[in-house]
Amino acid sequence: MKETILDVLLFLFEHYFYEDPDAVRDRDSLQQGLLQAGFSPAEINKAFDWLDGLAEQRPTTAEARVGGPVRVFVDAEQDRLDIECRGFLMFLEQHGVLDADQRELVMDRAMALDQDEVDVDDLKWVVLMVLFNQPGSEAAFAWMENQIFGDDPEPIH
Repeated sequence: MKETILDVLLFLFEHYFYEDPDAVRDRDSLQQGLLQAGFSPAEINKAFDWLDGLAEQRPTTAEARVGGPVRVFVDAEQDRLDIECRGFLMFLEQHGVLDADQRELVMDRAMALDQDEVDVDDLKWVVLMVLFNQPGSEAAFAWMENQIFGDDPEPIH
């Protein structure tokens, strides 16, 4: 099986973080669980590095920048994120699901996935994990969660 960093992250999110976010788990027990689930040590280490990068980059302010500068994607970002992904990010920011700092954190974490291309479904998971890690983003997290898990995703009002 060709697993990716995202596969490991999704397993962690679905089996550990999402089920009981308050449970204290050390890295060794998480790593043992991942090894038992069949993930390779290399991908597990990359996933932990990804999570460390997410934890290190929490935005320091929660103020939204309405009417701020336009985001220009560099070539490497355009190569990895197709127009649908970039449009989805713009949509999320324009509708207040992500602020500019969170968008940049999503971009950073999407680029850190070590995949040649990130599709919109993968990007949705990255957004969900970023919002899960952001204090004060509970409503945005709940909306995004409904987009992924809901039978009939709700529109933004």
